[in-house]
Amino acid sequence: MTLYDTVVIGAGPGGMTAAMYAARSELKVLLLERGAPGGQMNNTAEIENYPGYETIMGPELSMKMYEPLEGLGVENAYGIVQNVTVNADGIKQVITEDDVFEAKTVIIATGAQHRHLNVPGEEAYGARGVSYCAVCDGAFFRNQEILVVGGGDSAVEEALFLTRFGSSVTILHRRDELRAQKIIQERAFSNDKISFIWDSAVEEVLGNDMKITGVRIKNLKTGELTEKAFGGLFVYIGIDPMTETVKNLGITDEIGWIITDQGMQTKVPGIFAVGDVRQKDLRQITTAVGEGALAGQGVYKYITENA
Repeated sequence: MTLYDTVVIGAGPGGMTAAMYAARSELKVLLLERGAPGGQMNNTAEIENYPGYETIMGPELSMKMYEPLEGLGVENAYGIVQNVTVNADGIKQVITEDDVFEAKTVIIATGAQHRHLNVPGEEAYGARGVSYCAVCDGAFFRNQEILVVGGGDSAVEEALFLTRFGSSVTILHRRDELRAQKIIQERAFSNDKISFIWDSAVEEVLGNDMKITGVRIKNLKTGELTEKAFGGLFVYIGIDPMTETVKNLGITDEIGWIITDQGMQTKVPGIFAVGDVRQKDLRQITTAVGEGALAGQGVYKYITENA
């Protein structure tokens, strides 16, 4: 069985950058991915906040990050990871449904996934008016009426951010009061651009086959259905780390986010984590890339110190 210097689980921006830095240090690298390289970047129509580009399509940036890896000798494999274990000698085993890969180190870059409303029209209008990232997509909705679904810190903070672009921002929440911190609530209540719809949920995302035109809303107390026009829908009902397969390692917090030091190493020697899967405040392509660089250098340092 091949013993890799590092197996990178996940080919998003953090994983690809980690693989690049490790390979440039002449390590034997395997990049293990469950789908197309790029991860959630492939679901982003246009990216406007990545240095060096005024705007670039998500799939195009994914391929630009991926293309140099082959020339650096990075090997690729596809599979869904079932488990990651560490034997008595410190060798890591990455177990998929079909294979077992052994490595001196592992870099976890599995990312996170936004909770969806799971209503008709949501998937159909993804990247066509439905978004899960105000920082990524807010500027596309200038002078439009925007709906934000959720009542926690993220929903209210992003609604405040979206007032920079939208003509108005409406927060829809299934309860009759917000769950966000009081200071954040106060900012929202005092903002003239923000209004609220209480005790309600989105029943359906409406559109014209090109983009969304509004939503059908159900009042959870009365059952009344109404339709309201919106140019953008931002969903903030929670985000979940994709860490089920590594929880046995004891490297996550109580929610499931992976905890690392400043060098991206977890408390298990030789296991690193980068990108959206980490416990942190900002989840962006730029932060994932920086963390990938640190982890790529980190595995080189770990291997040389433990040779």
